[in-house]
Amino acid sequence: MLDNNLERNDFQLKLTEENFTRALKELASLDKDLASIIEKLGNPPNWTREAGFPGLIQIILEQQVSLAAAKAVFKRLQQIVVALTPENFLALDETQLKAIGFSRQKTQYCRGLANAIATGELDLTQLATLDETTIRSQLKQLKGIGDWTVDIYLLMAIQRPDVFPKGDLALAIAIQKLKGLTIRPTPKELEIISQNWRPWRAVAARILWHYYLNGKSLVGQNLS
Repeated sequence: MLDNNLERNDFQLKLTEENFTRALKELASLDKDLASIIEKLGNPPNWTREAGFPGLIQIILEQQVSLAAAKAVFKRLQQIVVALTPENFLALDETQLKAIGFSRQKTQYCRGLANAIATGELDLTQLATLDETTIRSQLKQLKGIGDWTVDIYLLMAIQRPDVFPKGDLALAIAIQKLKGLTIRPTPKELEIISQNWRPWRAVAARILWHYYLNGKSLVGQNLS
């Protein structure tokens, strides 16, 4: 385990340039395989998504498809809806969303999210100040939002330092290759492996994505 002072449930802690650099050094000293990635490829980017409605829409679009495909759809959405608010999103009908590139399923998911915010059922700004368990519980009440989507939102949008998307396929592939495992690890096994990287599991995930992306296009899909 790393710095015990960060083992507390401090859900106000966010990744900053300073503690991101610190985390990389601590992880490299703890795990020689992670250190080898940094040595060969350099530091990973601190990938981010916008906090709030736009970022969550983008992450939903990234479910089960390549990031390039999701990015293209999200870019077209931003071109049509300059202020991407729930109300403006709900003004688009299914035909318009289909033309942008939304599937019927993701149209349903995103409209459900927009409705929840527009009616006051969900307050993403207030939610971001709460603990991870509460955030996860509230977001998963919405159709189409599961653990992977919540993990990516916590990790990239809210910048929590100790989140590990154990259902992410790219992370499973990266760990299998990095650790020389015969069989791709399951989400449960990934959860166990990642415990050694606490309280910087979100930074470890970025290192592993960096490793994965060196040879492949990242696919945002889960294992369940």
